[in-house]
Amino acid sequence: MNPSKVYFTNLRTKIGVSQLDKLERLIRAAGIGEIDFDHKMTAIKIHFGEPGNLTFLRPNYARRVADVVKSLGGVPFLTDCNTLYPGRRKNALEHIESAYENGFTPYATGCQIIIGDGLKGSDDVEIPVRNGQYVKTAKIGRAIMDADVFISLSHFKGHEATGFGGALKNIGMGCGSRRGKMEQHAAGKPVVSKRRCVGCRQCAKQCAQDAFTYADKKASIDHTKCVGCGRCIAACNFDAIYNPNDDAAEMLDRKMAEYAMAVVDGRPQFHISLVIDVSPYCDCHGENDMAILPDVGMFASFDPVALDQACADACLRQQPIPGSLLDDNMHREGFCDHHDHFKNTSPESEWQACLEHAEAIGLGSRAYELIEV
Repeated sequence: MNPSKVYFTNLRTKIGVSQLDKLERLIRAAGIGEIDFDHKMTAIKIHFGEPGNLTFLRPNYARRVADVVKSLGGVPFLTDCNTLYPGRRKNALEHIESAYENGFTPYATGCQIIIGDGLKGSDDVEIPVRNGQYVKTAKIGRAIMDADVFISLSHFKGHEATGFGGALKNIGMGCGSRRGKMEQHAAGKPVVSKRRCVGCRQCAKQCAQDAFTYADKKASIDHTKCVGCGRCIAACNFDAIYNPNDDAAEMLDRKMAEYAMAVVDGRPQFHISLVIDVSPYCDCHGENDMAILPDVGMFASFDPVALDQACADACLRQQPIPGSLLDDNMHREGFCDHHDHFKNTSPESEWQACLEHAEAIGLGSRAYELIEV
């Protein structure tokens, strides 16, 4: 497969030229204008951020992308699907309210919000996965599949289960309905080390399935309720919760790649990732830790696989920020250096598996040509 083109611009600006101006130059140089937007309804998939988290992409970026789409004749809307975990984005009413609270109002972004899988997360369609090995039909939010054109606008950051969250996670996991998310997570279910557990109950606060019980101040997980989302693993400060299934993280990544394939296969698409505020965990958290790596810049491509690979490579070239979770991990006694910032942050993750599988099923190429704008 020939290398895909990935376009990049750094975050330096001159007087009179904003980062939003640079974003527009980037996506126009990358070829967004080659798409036929004429009167086409265009889904811009973005993460609105859980209230309390401050590292989600600012609404200003969404506004500039929406304005470019409108200038090309398209009819844009912002979209995401409902979540499995506790928080304020598990149904459309709370989800939209949360988006507004974080600044994603129609007045700020110039377009409307449509929650992809409807009021309660049950409005989905089953899409066959070409070359799929693990998912026969992906359960994707109906509004996302009804759109004529698909654009992903991703905050590239760390993630406790998948290593990092970029274009493929924004598309695959993000566009899955609630049952689609359950299908992707179902491969692995965590267990509790009784020796390490201190009974702080932080894990239970993160569990939307009420799967935790306690005896003698030690946690246990009811696997008949657990969906394997992994948020309890990130919530535990004592490393007491882990996944005993060695291939669970890899299976999650492979399913996520197949879900991404279902969303974009055979339709006009374009992908943008901003490598800024590289927090160690997902924007789904109602809080955010400090960044683990310096800001890098903005990337765009027609190929989401090449885009994620380019962003990951750029991150791996950075030096960890002193005092960050990554830096703390690297200075712990007994630290095992994976020579990989994402695995050093979340050792259970297997992010390479997602890109390998995405390339194998024909979603894109890991080989890329980086073109600086």
